[in-house]
Amino acid sequence: QVQLVESGGGLVQPGGSLRLSCAASAFIPSFLPMAWYRQAPGKQRELVASISSTTTNYADSVKGRFTISRDNAKNTVSLQMNNLKPEDTAIYYCTSVRYWGQGTQVTVSS
Repeated sequence: QVQLVESGGGLVQPGGSLRLSCAASAFIPSFLPMAWYRQAPGKQRELVASISSTTTNYADSVKGRFTISRDNAKNTVSLQMNNLKPEDTAIYYCTSVRYWGQGTQVTVSS
């Protein structure tokens, strides 16, 4: 059993930045993807970004604004979010293999 714990969410004004972090309780091989998903109220959960040793993917809506990174030695994955928009408001979840974190709330509002 692997536990994923997210941190770094909060309230930010439009145009602001936040950095989310996710720590895994066990080693996750670098060839296995780690990813961030988000779910806004009334909407389906959607992929935000994913990263493995060979591939990095972003949703079109966040390209150029969000950056995913990974520290394999520390079993962590981070999401740097810049130029945040109100439509980025959601609960953000970290996931790898079949494991999910509990989520962290990101609210973008003036």
